[in-house]
Amino acid sequence: MTEKIAVLGAGSWGTALALVLADNGHDVFIWAKNKDRVGEINSRHTNSQYLPDITLPAQLKATASLEEALQGVEAVVMAVPTKAIREVSREVVKMASSPLTVIHVSKGIEPDSLLRISEMIEEEIPDDLLQSVVVLSGPSHAEEVSLRHPTTVAVSSASPEAAKKTQDLFMNQHFRVYTNPDLIGVEIGGALKNIIALAAGISDGLGYGDNAKAALITRGLAEIARLGTKMGANPLTFSGLAGIGDLIVTCTSVHSRNWRAGNMLGQGKKLEEVLQSMGMVVEGVRTTKAGQQLSQKYNVQMPITNALYHILFEQQDPKKAVDELMARVKKTELEDLIDILDTKQE
Repeated sequence: MTEKIAVLGAGSWGTALALVLADNGHDVFIWAKNKDRVGEINSRHTNSQYLPDITLPAQLKATASLEEALQGVEAVVMAVPTKAIREVSREVVKMASSPLTVIHVSKGIEPDSLLRISEMIEEEIPDDLLQSVVVLSGPSHAEEVSLRHPTTVAVSSASPEAAKKTQDLFMNQHFRVYTNPDLIGVEIGGALKNIIALAAGISDGLGYGDNAKAALITRGLAEIARLGTKMGANPLTFSGLAGIGDLIVTCTSVHSRNWRAGNMLGQGKKLEEVLQSMGMVVEGVRTTKAGQQLSQKYNVQMPITNALYHILFEQQDPKKAVDELMARVKKTELEDLIDILDTKQE
């Protein structure tokens, strides 16, 4: 069944998901503030800044009018950076005329408030306009999705019906969608893996090779699972697409902006220089601050997150931070598993 769907945000991920929805026969409007980008999508069927060399479906339309994008829709895909979630949600409230299912595809946690994105949306959009919130996450680079390469993701919501509807909207022969009832775990896994990806990039930038990166991924997953379980997530989620799946792809691919940013930091570039040269939001930087705050709030040991916090916000030398990680007090590997199981049984 064809639906009109609004995709808010014309970056690489929003555009790639709009392409998936258009391939599935839906009437898709991408909303963007940049009128030049709107014109390019409508006239040339390209988004050259974010997805060069990709031709978009002709039926996919763009608009700079949020009111036009939201008219007659039931489902909205929120594809903006975490720091813009509140602002865009407030604009949606002004323009929406009927309850919406909001499918958010961003990966982050708000520093200081320490809210997940679904919680931010629920704070900004009143109940009479918010039918349900769904999160879509998993190992999924926009560059590969736009080429229609096989990709698998997970969706989660407090509403099983909304999760299944989202699964139906997106799923096709190239884009496979699983449902997962663990909303907290799916959001935490998607957010915190960006921290570990930054660290993996730093390790590669320092020239430390595969052994070091494998250790970072493995120990990083332990950190994510420890914190996520303490926050109420199901530890099994971190063995799935939104956990180890997303972590692997983000830590090992040149498509990963977090890995690329970390790689430049490892080569000696300053954070301000790195962020300016990227031209896109590096969610892991902001999430590192939130992750460090969460580790203190829940009294969870997160040594990689804390080391990265010192590099990003206290200008610690990356090599020194790695040396300090390696010199930590001796432990047994199974301590982490015992901690996670104990937390789950509390």
